[in-house]
Amino acid sequence: MKIIIIDFIILILLYVFIFYKKWKEKGKDILFINTLLYIYLSFVLYFTLMPIITSLPFIFDHPYRLMNFVPFIDVISGRGDFVRQIALNIIMTIPFGFLFPLTNNKPKFVKTISYTIILSLSIELLQPLLSDFRASDITDVITNMIGGVIGYILYSIFKPLITKILNYIKNK
Repeated sequence: MKIIIIDFIILILLYVFIFYKKWKEKGKDILFINTLLYIYLSFVLYFTLMPIITSLPFIFDHPYRLMNFVPFIDVISGRGDFVRQIALNIIMTIPFGFLFPLTNNKPKFVKTISYTIILSLSIELLQPLLSDFRASDITDVITNMIGGVIGYILYSIFKPLITKILNYIKNK
């Protein structure tokens, strides 16, 4: 737990000295949404990649496990707690699919899903580098994408309400 604190300290410093000032200049509504997305992404890093900083010196000290490219192999072979893993991967990216469109002037479904896939693929490719206990799996990328789609659908449904809330924050 102590080594993860280093990662959080760096994330806080990045927010305070780089992002906060930049986002605050664009308005309270932009600051609010971008801060929510930043906090969300920090927790994604916590659950998927941390510790990062203290792992960097050791990334080549263990064999890199290649990504499993057989979708849903755990489901097909009945290995492990695949239902839990699929559910958690979907749930993990619902907030991204919901929040990411709010950071764009012209939110697009394809752009949101593309960024969801990039986020997921980045995590999957980095996990085996940072830890020999982690593995990459195409099923995770697929289920993360599904979560992004669900998040975008929720964004589309609640867009009128979100617009009112953001306008209130902006004018407050």
